[in-house]
Amino acid sequence: MPVPACRDKARLEMGAGRPYCPRMNFLDLERVRQAPLETDPFPYFVVPGCVAAGARAALSEDFPHIEKAGSFPTGSLNFGAAFAGFLKELEGPAFRDAVAGKLGIDLAGRPTMITVRGQARDSDGQIHADSKTKLATVLIYMNEAWEAPGGRLRLLRSADNLDDMAAEVPPDAGTLLAFTVTPHSWHGHAPASGPRRVVQLNWVRDESVVRREQARHRLSATVKRLFASAK
Repeated sequence: MPVPACRDKARLEMGAGRPYCPRMNFLDLERVRQAPLETDPFPYFVVPGCVAAGARAALSEDFPHIEKAGSFPTGSLNFGAAFAGFLKELEGPAFRDAVAGKLGIDLAGRPTMITVRGQARDSDGQIHADSKTKLATVLIYMNEAWEAPGGRLRLLRSADNLDDMAAEVPPDAGTLLAFTVTPHSWHGHAPASGPRRVVQLNWVRDESVVRREQARHRLSATVKRLFASAK
């Protein structure tokens, strides 16, 4: 897999108002296609090293600077050209088709949403299943070293027992987890606090979901700013 050449500004293109590296060179789609699909307790697959080491260095440098816990839409963040290229690749048809083919679902024409986390707090990781407005979830981790016992996502068989797990996924750099969203696609992790980088991609049912989520994030950001200014 070639290493991104996004440091050469002459090679950059523009998309959505941001410069990005136009070549597909971040995600190893063959690893996605070859990954075993698990079905207990819901359809999912894990791809260690889905983002190659050379690409990870560029993405780490261009990753948005996030000081607070929470999930942030990409439109509210600042980041470099390599990270912008990575996001464009995530939302592209080749990656969509690879994930859809592996999970056995139809994602053609479905809108996408991407959010980014940079920090974890002890209250994160509560057991939940993603909203029924989401069809599939992809998580890509960007942490070069993870030794903490918490912060490792567990795929669960029940909604009330964090130890009733089918698998545990360490948030190591370049690791990808993808799963079909079902009413019982429960997941969560033990408490962790501090830097924890993860990019989340969702394919959703329709554009109204995207608009609603964008409005919710804008409202949340406004409330946080007002609260901070009142201190």
